[in-house]
Amino acid sequence: MTTNLKVLQVIPKLGYGGAETGCYDVAHYLPENSCRSFIATSGGELLKYVDKKKVKVFRLPVHSKNPLLIFINSIALVGIILFNNISIVHARSRAPAWSCWLATKITGRKFVTTFHGTYNFNNSIKKFYNSVMVRSNLIIAGSNFIFSHIKENYLRYLDDKKKLLVIFRGINVDYFDPTTKEYNDEKKLLTKWEIEKDKKIILLPGRLTSWKGQEVFLEAVNLVNIELGYEAFFAIILGSDQGRDLYKKKLVRLSEQYRMTNQVKFIDHCEDMALAYKVSDVVISASIEPEAFGRVAVEAQSMEKPIIASNIGGSNETIIDEKTGFLFQSGSAKSLSQKILKVITMDETLLKSIGVEARKNIIQKFNVEKMCFSTYSEYKRIIN
Repeated sequence: MTTNLKVLQVIPKLGYGGAETGCYDVAHYLPENSCRSFIATSGGELLKYVDKKKVKVFRLPVHSKNPLLIFINSIALVGIILFNNISIVHARSRAPAWSCWLATKITGRKFVTTFHGTYNFNNSIKKFYNSVMVRSNLIIAGSNFIFSHIKENYLRYLDDKKKLLVIFRGINVDYFDPTTKEYNDEKKLLTKWEIEKDKKIILLPGRLTSWKGQEVFLEAVNLVNIELGYEAFFAIILGSDQGRDLYKKKLVRLSEQYRMTNQVKFIDHCEDMALAYKVSDVVISASIEPEAFGRVAVEAQSMEKPIIASNIGGSNETIIDEKTGFLFQSGSAKSLSQKILKVITMDETLLKSIGVEARKNIIQKFNVEKMCFSTYSEYKRIIN
């Protein structure tokens, strides 16, 4: 039965986000288990790494929210499904999910969705738009937090014919392995970032958007400086503004206002995130809205780095507070500054032991092999 399994995953763009890397990982796992793998996407940076011998890629404007394009995409998907005899269509975002929903209705194929975020809604129209993610045969929640969110807000769309379950996202623990990074590569990256490693480095990764908490982080750094009376570390804000020029200017002005221009560095992009973690001493996830999963907290733990994360969303599930990382009061610069002070003054042996426990935690619960196997197993179940 598994040799006939053909899965088409549909995602707006194949970038470096959690949904995208999950799609990429599953796409390459399936051929290793005698399944055919297909992706429909509009493009993205990760596309160049797709093994075209194993995964067939279709370029469609599935990133568009235009109702006409959503309909046209559904017709194109019908053609792809019928021509390639696709068994399962797996949508990973709302706009393409509507195209997939219609295409699977027409072709009678199984429909799977992964609910990757909380998908904010402030009116009934937006909630209806979001509801496509629970109109599938199988609904995958990326964390217990998302599972609860679905139950609380979309119960009316659920019924006994649909299966809702949690499959934790996973990361490649072989890539996020501190022992695989060379000292010379670390030196090159620090040179590129124009940093002399005479101080600790605190890293805040994530695209530049207000809910990721960059402002809270800058306020916390300022409070630490006031407490210590000097600048004890470099603060790296790593992430693209994705066209949010005004927000980046606001952050730059804030760092100037606090007189931290020599301490705070803005880095747009880093191709080797494992290396970015390796050169850092502390990693921060300061989101002021709940992360569905929170890859930063998981990747940092896998790299045996102290992670300080806000106590909302997925981080509550991926971090064991005070054992594999540290949680602070979401949105509170004072709470974050206290945790930073605690970690940068902590005994190095204790920090090392926390790092070792953190990596064990990720290998046991959040590795990519476990995620892919669980997803593949559920594919088989809905077909059978």
